Amino acid sequence: MQGRGWRGIAAGLFAGAVVFLSVASASAANRWGADYFPNVPLTTQEGATVHLYDDLLKGKSVAINVMYTSCKDECPLETARLAQVQRLLGERMGKDIFFYSITIDPKRDKPEVLKAYADKYGVGPGWLFLTGREEAIKLATKKLGLSRVRDSASKDGHTASLMVGNEPAGLWMRNSAVDNPQFLATTIGNFLGWKDTTPKKSYAEARPLVLDKGEYFFQSQCSVCHSIGQGNKMGPDLAGVTARRDRAWLTRYITAPDKMLAEGDPIATALFEKYQYARMPNLRLSSDEVAAVLSYVEGRGAAPREPVRRDSVTTR
Repeated sequence: MQGRGWRGIAAGLFAGAVVFLSVASASAANRWGADYFPNVPLTTQEGATVHLYDDLLKGKSVAINVMYTSCKDECPLETARLAQVQRLLGERMGKDIFFYSITIDPKRDKPEVLKAYADKYGVGPGWLFLTGREEAIKLATKKLGLSRVRDSASKDGHTASLMVGNEPAGLWMRNSAVDNPQFLATTIGNFLGWKDTTPKKSYAEARPLVLDKGEYFFQSQCSVCHSIGQGNKMGPDLAGVTARRDRAWLTRYITAPDKMLAEGDPIATALFEKYQYARMPNLRLSSDEVAAVLSYVEGRGAAPREPVRRDSVTTR
């Protein structure tokens, strides 16, 4: 994902680009129904055969993205953020909304590979990872608006898009799959018309929004996979990391984790293995942005409760 820069901080946190693709009246015969979506067979991570329209879309509200398990750039971040959205949506998953992640590398991503990938990210009920014949996947993703001609020119071969749809009403929108998880969860709920009965505080009670540059980048880019002092998540707890790791190594690793892993850096390799082969995504942060993140982590991170040897593998 491209680093957003320091401009537009509040917009970056609270506003994602939501594009409405179609608004049709809810009726039995809307144009985005059985006559539009192909009923191609796909296979879930459990090995079950399902059909795109009859089993996955018909009568449901859905959120769909494309990915592949060997992706080195956006997919790990996409999946981690959607996993957080899944937790935020709670009991609505599998009842009021269904998540589908479709691989664009079906030759490699067999059901057992997708299952291991889903388990690694803590995927729960209501979220299916799907593979199938290449021609079926190409047709499905094209009709869902998840593949474009220019995708082949991108580093990952796809864009980090999330299509959210209410099939019975014929309502669909596109959003970024790597947006702030709280924003995504709220956007999905608003789009689908869910009523939130939780009492809200008034604006008069709200605290002023004061954002440190490093805090902004940590919260928007890193907090899905890492905490500072609250324990390991998808990646390790970063408390005390600047005392345990050489600053130059940390800077290089945050800047180009994919390159360091490809070069066989021993620490990067050990972290990759320790954290269930979850890839550290390249966030395309500038040197100033990396420095701001490290300063924020250093300021927030107290020494870990248990002594950690300098050469041990405990953080990214």
